[in-house]
Amino acid sequence: MLSLAGVATLVALAGCQMDGPSGPRAVAPQGGVEGEWVDAQGVAVSRFSGGGFETVALDTGNRLAEGSYRYRDRRTVEISMTSLIRQTQLSVNCALVAPTQLNCTNSEGQQFVLTRRAAV
Repeated sequence: MLSLAGVATLVALAGCQMDGPSGPRAVAPQGGVEGEWVDAQGVAVSRFSGGGFETVALDTGNRLAEGSYRYRDRRTVEISMTSLIRQTQLSVNCALVAPTQLNCTNSEGQQFVLTRRAAV
């Protein structure tokens, strides 16, 4: 079972979904943030698609967060999301520091890194 801090980090992810419980895979070249991203602990995956955002637990497939995102510029993304576990709203700002890495900070001050997953 995840701790509250662990769940908060996952929810703050820049959150999303996945197809199965496998870990990070080789990275496919993509532009922007569209696609799937995993947290550093490998606990959840977040999907960015067409302005929509979702985070799902890798072990259970349960949705942890959902919301929307928008680009502030080519390398900065603002996420507005709802934690489905805590029923709270969070804002997250992420910087695309490399094609495979997002550095994020949520409205509660938590910082975390997401790594891009290859398309399935």
